[in-house]
Amino acid sequence: MVKGVIFDMDGLMIDSERLYFQTEREMARRFQKNVKEETLWKMMGRNPIESMKIFVEELELPLTARKALDMRNIIMRKKLRTDLKVMPGLNHILDAFPGKIKLAVCTGAQQEFLDIVVDQLGIREKFAVLQASDEIKKGKPEPDIYLVVCDKLRLEPHDCIVLEDSSNGALAAKQAGCYTIAVPSEYTFGQDFTFVDYIAADLFQAEKHIHDLLQNSS
Repeated sequence: MVKGVIFDMDGLMIDSERLYFQTEREMARRFQKNVKEETLWKMMGRNPIESMKIFVEELELPLTARKALDMRNIIMRKKLRTDLKVMPGLNHILDAFPGKIKLAVCTGAQQEFLDIVVDQLGIREKFAVLQASDEIKKGKPEPDIYLVVCDKLRLEPHDCIVLEDSSNGALAAKQAGCYTIAVPSEYTFGQDFTFVDYIAADLFQAEKHIHDLLQNSS
C-alpha cells in the first residue's frame, strides 16, 4: 500500500547538480586543480561535510573540509537565489496526489538551502515533512535519513516510494526498505541503478508509474 512519496531535492526536484558542478569546478580552479567527474559523482547525495571531505582529499587541497564547505556555501547561496530552475514535471507530480498520500522532501543538503528552495518555489505547504541533513550523523548512502523521514511521516518504509536521481541517494532509500524509483539526470545517468525498483526517464514517467502502483494496490 502506497501511503507516502519522498522526494530527494538536488537534481531531482531542482536542476541544482548543474550549480554544484559549476561551483566545485570553480573552487578547484582557484587552487589550480581540475576535479574529475568521478569525484563529483562520488560527492552527490551525501551530506555537505562528507561531500567536501571527499573533494578536499581527492584534490589534495590545503584547507579543511569545513573551510571548503564555507567557500562552497557562499557561491551556492547566490546561485540558488538567482539561477534556480525546477526539473521537468515537478509541479505536475506535486499536484498529482492531493490529499491521497503524504509527501516529504529528504535531502542531503543543509536546512538553509532546503528552506531557500521550497520558499523560492512556493511549495512548502505541499509537504508533510521537510528533512535536511544537518542533524543526521550518517548521510546517504546510509539509510538513516530515510528512516528518520518515514518515522516523522508515521509510515513504514515499505509503504513509502522514494524518488532519487543519484546512486548514493537511491542506495540509501533502498537500504531503508522503501520502494525506490531512480530518475537519473544528465549528470547521473551513468551511475549504477541496477538495484532500484524502477528507472524513470523523468518525473512525468515517475508520476505515471506511481499511479499504476496505486491502482494495483487498491
